[in-house]
Amino acid sequence: MAYVIGVDVGGTFTDAVLDDGEGLVLAGKTASTPPDYSDGVMDVLGVLAEQLGVPVAEMLANTHHIAHGTTSSLNALVMNRVPDIGFLTTKGHRDSIYIMNVEGRYLGRAPEELQNPIGQSKSHGLVRKRHALEVTERVDRDGRVVVPLDEGEVREAVRALVADGISAIAVSLLWSFRNPAHELRIREIAHEIDPGLFVAISSEVSPRIREFARNATTIMSTQVGPGLRDYLGELESKLRKEKLAGPLLVMQSNGGAVAASEAPGNAISTVGSVLTGGVVGAVSLGEQLGHRNIIATDAGGTTFLAGLVVDGEPVRSSTTIINHHPINVPTLEVHAIGSGGGAIAWIDAGGNLQIGPHSAQAVPGPACYGNGGTEPTNTDANLVLGIIPERGLLGGRRALDAGLARDAIRTRIAEPLGLSVEEAAAAIYEVQNAQTGDLLRKTVVEAGHDPRDFIVYAFGGSGPAHCGRYAQEIGVANVVVPLGQVASAFSAYGLASSDIVLAKELSDPAALPLDPVRVQRNFEELEGAVREMLQRQGMQFSAVEIEREIDMRYTMQLAEVATPIPAGELTAGDVAKAADLFEARYAALFGKDSGFREAGIQAITYRVRGTGVLPFSPTLPELEKADSEDASPALTGTRKVCLGASHGYVDTAIYDYPRLRAGHVLRGPAVIEVPTTTVVVPHGTTGTIDRLGNLHLAVDQA
Repeated sequence: MAYVIGVDVGGTFTDAVLDDGEGLVLAGKTASTPPDYSDGVMDVLGVLAEQLGVPVAEMLANTHHIAHGTTSSLNALVMNRVPDIGFLTTKGHRDSIYIMNVEGRYLGRAPEELQNPIGQSKSHGLVRKRHALEVTERVDRDGRVVVPLDEGEVREAVRALVADGISAIAVSLLWSFRNPAHELRIREIAHEIDPGLFVAISSEVSPRIREFARNATTIMSTQVGPGLRDYLGELESKLRKEKLAGPLLVMQSNGGAVAASEAPGNAISTVGSVLTGGVVGAVSLGEQLGHRNIIATDAGGTTFLAGLVVDGEPVRSSTTIINHHPINVPTLEVHAIGSGGGAIAWIDAGGNLQIGPHSAQAVPGPACYGNGGTEPTNTDANLVLGIIPERGLLGGRRALDAGLARDAIRTRIAEPLGLSVEEAAAAIYEVQNAQTGDLLRKTVVEAGHDPRDFIVYAFGGSGPAHCGRYAQEIGVANVVVPLGQVASAFSAYGLASSDIVLAKELSDPAALPLDPVRVQRNFEELEGAVREMLQRQGMQFSAVEIEREIDMRYTMQLAEVATPIPAGELTAGDVAKAADLFEARYAALFGKDSGFREAGIQAITYRVRGTGVLPFSPTLPELEKADSEDASPALTGTRKVCLGASHGYVDTAIYDYPRLRAGHVLRGPAVIEVPTTTVVVPHGTTGTIDRLGNLHLAVDQA
């Protein structure tokens, strides 16, 4: 028997899902263990082994592979907790990363920030200026060497950086994506001076046009690469000691995994890896339930995440923004706010109640954890409202103290606003629902879609407690809460469902009509590189799927649209059809008749995505069918629960999830207690358990 295990390491909890491919699915959840998150991974694997009734070593010896997702890279960049690194670039171009190509003044900023330029923070320099050095060399736009590399200057620069305590260097030279020879030679020289130096070069990390974004991507990848290497090395060492037989894979932002040994070399590709797990899981479950348009929502302990699945495919992006810097990372498009269960409630200078973005995280955690936290969180409010049982979380393994939750809400929120503790808790619940609804509206409507055409999937530790309300906020009539054994570990289920996905790209700007020979040559070069990378993963694939696309734009515009290109030998007709498809996609994104063919169309960046389909695909077991719709066999009693200020505290039916069967129907208000989460069925809403154990909510739009 071979298992597949998905492990999702979050800021508060570490989740895991085990699947044997024959109907057995197990889930576990433990507290994350900063700063060494590998301890939390081993803890949650112990929970799975305990459920199997075998030692951890026996379980891992029968494991096909582990797919691991972590927020550590993203958190390090967002919070600027990264080591100093060196940066080498072409003479005369060092200050590109400080000028920020003007983009740094508006990228990732809210409208109110853009209207207040004087109040904007400008402290986002990626590298200390004394560590950003220039070397003499020049390659032109056609890849010709105009000025040879001054190797003596390179040696002098590297030695200066090493003497200043630098152990990692990012190299990004002008037009290196057209000819990487100078970057490759700089890496050789750096390793001659110090073989232990971590060196990342832009021609491998981000071979795209536009100097500033390429620089920023390479620098950030270098900042997190050594830490990721050390963490994965430590984790893999622990796993091998416990007899792990199969490979350790690391989730990437593009929705697929890569071998742990390959990940640090392009560490930036793992940024947001956990964020994509839930979207991948939604695609997998959507295939089983017949849902093509899905809003995937994941509310964990720290963040609330939202991603889209349109016509069965996750929405992708070729760029993301971190700290106002554009990062060239193909990714599943996921939007996030700090509004998870541990998000802290506070009052701003104007006397307004705010939730997040700061979180109590795993340590000290919400006030009710009793670990020294004194600030009120969403979890504290839900405990006071009766949504969470007082016996605690994780089936009672995480004890909660309602008195501490009430004290925190009274001191920080209720008394300053002149409210009772119960009123303040209800206000926290309402604000959390409203701001998550706002994010969903932005995610769906600003992408040009109608929310009424979608179904919401709600997962994570705190998502099921709020999903009926935030779906109602945007007018979605149906919600699926993935339950069964995956429950709040659904992102880990997505990790276990993922295949190996690798991408290579290169910029070769040209105006249409394109020479099909040139296009074919570019794609063949990229496809060869992708297939070679797939071979290095050390996995047996049931199939290899290759996708091609070109980022196109109207001449002189900045908005580029990824346009699919057919496989095989290309003709002039194929290239002409690509232009038509670009215009159709452009119109779908920006509005009918927004394009202007007369301006001309340009092809900018070529991309090939290779998927190594793994022979092991997790499937959810079917639930026993109920004799009737009556769910009373799962009813454990009632308690006073407040699901909004307009309803107040009312006697609410409490159901034990393990007793529910397929076909059972529940009518709100009701609360379903699952070992790893709590589900709210709001007033006027009907819930039905399906054959896989998922809860379907028909949301009352009134």
